[in-house]
Amino acid sequence: MNDYLHEYKNTICDAMDSITSDNFRAFVEMLRSAYMDDRQIFVMGNGGSAATANHFVCDFGKNAVAGDHRRFRMISLSDNVEKLTALGNDFDFSQIFSQQLKNLMREGDVLVAISASGNSPNLIRACEYAKTQKASIAALTGFDGGKLKTLADVNFIVPLKSYEQIEDVHMIITHMIVYYVKNHPELLIMG
Repeated sequence: MNDYLHEYKNTICDAMDSITSDNFRAFVEMLRSAYMDDRQIFVMGNGGSAATANHFVCDFGKNAVAGDHRRFRMISLSDNVEKLTALGNDFDFSQIFSQQLKNLMREGDVLVAISASGNSPNLIRACEYAKTQKASIAALTGFDGGKLKTLADVNFIVPLKSYEQIEDVHMIITHMIVYYVKNHPELLIMG
């Protein structure tokens, strides 16, 4: 049992080394620019990645800006089961995110795609639509980044092959972003 725990913890710690300061800085800047320009940030994922998307929106929307200051405009495209099932039923499951973006996205908004495989057709389709809207795209992926790595402006590829461990690291990345922005309020000062 001790060997298993040690191996799991070491795997996560080693994967954390794949997070570069350049990618981290670029993602923070993407979010900061969205805030400064009053742009909308959309976050999406399937399964465990949907939970990470919803958790990120909750934490970042609530905690990244303190006091009475304007907060980030952030929505999870994964959090409405009625909308997701209606779009999946009436269109196709591969369109559940892109159809929402057609209603909500404006030029210059931000899209965050979370996918362990990086190959989820509904995320790919949403990113392709976002490109037509000149949106900035950030991706949190695993394995080799999948198709999302070619669509994203910023991509955190967690070089693992275990969905559980990839999702662990994705959650840590989102918590790191929230914690960083919360503790650097000078990033959001209008200038």
